[in-house]
Amino acid sequence: MLSNTGKKEGSGRKHTCRRYDKNFTLEIVESIERGVPRSAITREHGIARSVLAGWMRDYGSPGYHASKQGHLSQQEKRSIVRAIEEGRMTIFEARAAYRVNSTVTITKWLKESKRENAELVASNRSLMANKEENQQPDPDSKKALAEALKKLEEAELKVKALNTLIDVAEEQFKIAIRKKAGARQSKE
Repeated sequence: MLSNTGKKEGSGRKHTCRRYDKNFTLEIVESIERGVPRSAITREHGIARSVLAGWMRDYGSPGYHASKQGHLSQQEKRSIVRAIEEGRMTIFEARAAYRVNSTVTITKWLKESKRENAELVASNRSLMANKEENQQPDPDSKKALAEALKKLEEAELKVKALNTLIDVAEEQFKIAIRKKAGARQSKE
């Protein structure tokens, strides 16, 4: 049984068990959403950080929850990756500029991008090889090499264009087009 002070009566325990008013809880949640540091609230009210985390999980606004989950779109992630690959930005600069929590996250984006690009380039190379088999070989090897390099550059541009197109489509239509790594395929 609880007394007015919030202490348990009748038990031999010396710790307190607090019950907070729902209005008080909602005020604390709103203040955290406005930007008041949790450390200030824990100091001022003597509330444990785990209790605050539970309140935010249970009573936080949809906007708060959305801001805590992947705050960058696929298009923004891809532009960060491109900036790093092109040398316009380092991983640490990107982390600071886009408020990404970890360099591991950006490294993961870079690996995924390289894997996707490798898959697209490999498929384009096989298509180009099939196309070249059907054509007559050119006797001038320098000219053939220049043409092959030009086709490779075109293929790489197509890969970038397709990635950008997919990013825009995913962003505008809110659908996942790319297969997620490790996703199970349904058997139909």
